Amino acid sequence: MKKYAITLIAFATLNLTFGQETITFPDQSTVITTGLPFMLIAPDARSASLGDMGVATSVDGFSQQYNPAKYAFSETKSGISLSYTPYLTRLVNDISLSYVTYFNRINEYSAFSVGFKYFSLGEIVLTQDANDPGVAVKPNEFAVDAAYTLRLSDQFAMAVAMRYMRSALRIDTIDPNANPGSTFGADITGYYQSEEEAYNDFNGRWRAGFAIQNLGPRFKYDDGGREVFQPTNLRLGAGFDFIFDEYSKLGITAEVTKYLVPTPPLLGFVDTVQDGDTEPNGTQDPNEPTIITAGQDNDVSFLNGVFQSFGDAPGGFSEELREFTWSLGAEYTYQDNFSFRAGYFNEAEDKGARKFFALGAGFKYTTINIDLSYLFSASKVQSPLENTLRFSLTFNFGDGEYDEY
Repeated sequence: MKKYAITLIAFATLNLTFGQETITFPDQSTVITTGLPFMLIAPDARSASLGDMGVATSVDGFSQQYNPAKYAFSETKSGISLSYTPYLTRLVNDISLSYVTYFNRINEYSAFSVGFKYFSLGEIVLTQDANDPGVAVKPNEFAVDAAYTLRLSDQFAMAVAMRYMRSALRIDTIDPNANPGSTFGADITGYYQSEEEAYNDFNGRWRAGFAIQNLGPRFKYDDGGREVFQPTNLRLGAGFDFIFDEYSKLGITAEVTKYLVPTPPLLGFVDTVQDGDTEPNGTQDPNEPTIITAGQDNDVSFLNGVFQSFGDAPGGFSEELREFTWSLGAEYTYQDNFSFRAGYFNEAEDKGARKFFALGAGFKYTTINIDLSYLFSASKVQSPLENTLRFSLTFNFGDGEYDEY
């Protein structure tokens, strides 16, 4: 499909006048943005139907995305998972996210897993004028990773993942010297799953997990561009399984997520009266240096950015709390063959305003798991995945070889 230029420009200006001087804040926003945002899109139907969560849910084939430490608790020896997610379906039909994972439980205490994620921006036709037939280009981004999981006790495991990410968004037909941007990152994750415990009317099991994801150096999309942060983030989650009998159970899970990159500071300048003017002109002149009026400078290393991210919001502690997104999800499973899921995701209005409900279902036939999900936006900001039906497939090998329950 052919797509031409679509440009969205948004700005806000606040002027505070004191006599003959004005402190001007041009184009201000404290919404945190990073490079490679496709890394944070929920790639599979199960996690999407639970409100984009997965760090503390029970193990499945797509645990590589959120918490590969869960593979140490898999009852299946190994598995391959595939998913395909259409993106911006209301506008175009050729933007999509594809994801494939493979895991192998080496023994009782360890597992190995790999994943490949590919984000296609479709075909874009570049033209000089109305009579130019144009040149078709296909920008894309991808990430490949591998993880090793080690079970440290009967109830707790940790994993480390290494990742290579590449972004080919710069068009080499326009600039022959254009090179794709690339970088390396790492994940550190942990997962806890208790033994089944007996309560008055049901049995139960506790779950908890954490993940520090995409921890790595800043990178450039091109040689002349500025350095940007990876989408480094912290995920914390906990859940409980209500086991009613041998046929049915209900899992409830909650998760919070926070970017571990600096909040953009508020930058301004003192706008003074110029020769011949009777009032400030609202334009920054060479003798009016930029000043940081709130927050901190975010031109720091990625490690400094991790620690700075907990205390640099211009609005103080209350704004730091608004930088956390949260999700709630519920999953009812019958005979381990059918699942019904529902979830909700929430983000503060001034931090992106993503809010949505999701529904989904899962089916198991012999060694194959089929999952699907559907998203309903609950925000005035439309989700690019709204009204999109997503499917995922998992092929299990050696099902039931390990007994974890």
